[in-house]
Amino acid sequence: MRRQGYRETTIHFSVKSLIWVAKRTNLLEPETVKAFLASAETSESRKRKLVEDLARFYKFKSIPFDRPRYRKIDRVPFIPLETEVEQLISGMSKKSSTFLQLLKETGMRCGEAWNLEWKDIDFEKGAVNISPEKNSNARQLKTSSRLVAMLNGLPRQYDLVFRNPEVNPIDSIEHFRRNFIKRRERLAKNLQNPRINAITFHTLRHFKATMEYRRTKDILFVQKILGHKSIVNTMRYTHLVNFEGDEYVCKVARTVEEAKVLVEDGFDYVTDVDGMKLFRKRK
Repeated sequence: MRRQGYRETTIHFSVKSLIWVAKRTNLLEPETVKAFLASAETSESRKRKLVEDLARFYKFKSIPFDRPRYRKIDRVPFIPLETEVEQLISGMSKKSSTFLQLLKETGMRCGEAWNLEWKDIDFEKGAVNISPEKNSNARQLKTSSRLVAMLNGLPRQYDLVFRNPEVNPIDSIEHFRRNFIKRRERLAKNLQNPRINAITFHTLRHFKATMEYRRTKDILFVQKILGHKSIVNTMRYTHLVNFEGDEYVCKVARTVEEAKVLVEDGFDYVTDVDGMKLFRKRK
């Protein structure tokens, strides 16, 4: 897979998939494996991915393999409320909350954020340059003063913002993810809200895309933010937004500074009332 140019993360998870199968049946007997997959309690989409990994393995071993047919099922992604996202961020450690805030504001992939370097952040302009993965486009996105302050609060031991470059990036992100899950479970239990447990790193990418499409109704703008090369991948978010019956949080700004803070927090200007500016943001 390395010779074919696959990314290390793809190789890592392909090997994990093969180990998962090998622990449950005889990996070297394709028909036995197919029988196992047919009765395995896992999703059609995962079975389809397992078949891809198995086909690659059997080709490498020169073992004939008549691939079973499993189709990818396109599911509607879970989109949490912004209050739930904020509760999750505020309940994390300094490093984890900064990581989550970055994902929330930029919609970047977990791997893109994990490989972020200090030189990619323009603190004066309040912007971050994203080096893409998965054949996406490179992009520069604005960040809030809140995120800039959170990033400035992190130690600068290495060129990378969130990890030690001497540690295998896959091992380090898996350790980071496990700690995140433990804290998330405690937070969900304390708040008595099981929906918190459904928020993953990638959920925040879906959250950003949905919120931006709801705010702008501009699918090309959302495509640019996500770095998608094809708009087909971006179009899935259009049916997640219901513009009817939206509920709003309203805020009033009495000074320019208050208005600036509201805009940075995602509020949209509505009108002037009695010399004050009225802003709103969807719940």
